[in-house]
Amino acid sequence: MSTGASSGPPRGADRIAEAFARAASEDRAALIVYLTAGYPDPETSRACLRAAVEGGADIIEVGLPFSDPIMDGPTIQAANQVVLDAGIGLVEQLTIARDALAGSEVPAVAMTYVTVADTRGYARFAQDCADAGLDGVILPDLPVLESDVWRVAAEESGLATIFLASSVSSHERLDAIAAASDGWIYAIGLLGVTGVNAVDDGPTRELVAAIRDRTGTPVAVGIGVRDRETANQVAAFADGVIVGSAVLRAVADGEASGAAERVRTLVADLRSGMARG
Repeated sequence: MSTGASSGPPRGADRIAEAFARAASEDRAALIVYLTAGYPDPETSRACLRAAVEGGADIIEVGLPFSDPIMDGPTIQAANQVVLDAGIGLVEQLTIARDALAGSEVPAVAMTYVTVADTRGYARFAQDCADAGLDGVILPDLPVLESDVWRVAAEESGLATIFLASSVSSHERLDAIAAASDGWIYAIGLLGVTGVNAVDDGPTRELVAAIRDRTGTPVAVGIGVRDRETANQVAAFADGVIVGSAVLRAVADGEASGAAERVRTLVADLRSGMARG
């Protein structure tokens, strides 16, 4: 996967771009699936990550749990707490991702918070992610105007950095996000936390259009994508659709032994709803 610093765009950004291009060539949006590393236990987590790929995910978001998240709703918070209570630390979380996704053509990115990266040290954290085979990182609480040090570390390790934009982002902030993001730009489909309400269609369409006026970087919409119907709605106007809480609910909805199959079935259903129009 990522191969470290090089001239030109980071390798992680290249792999992510290829995933969006493959989806576009099939006249559909890319499906981005979030799963918490280590949930509900390490072996089941590995199986669920593999199942998401087998079900048709174009990109995987690997959640690295943090005790005080700002954008995660109750479903993701509960999954994170299970992992933290079990004492599954960052190194093991990354090992789970590496083991599950090794050799896959599907790119994967870490999703966590600045405290996790800062506590580890930006350079060390970035290299840890690259060594785990990850292609990028999402730090939702990292302001783009304060991100220079992180972005240097990420680029040196070959990682893309994905920034978030919302319907209340100023023109200046959107300009900065468009200039700094690689991989994709994460458009927030609903002001609030994940997994509670559905995408706010009108403002989200306007946000995607505003970002596209500024950059050719793909735009994927997350927060508020709850099922195939909402995914299909978003696929009509975005380059990618991000689904997290619904996938974790599938993991939790029964015995752990059946979790991977439930994830595979849900992801396949969501993937069938990615067609444009």
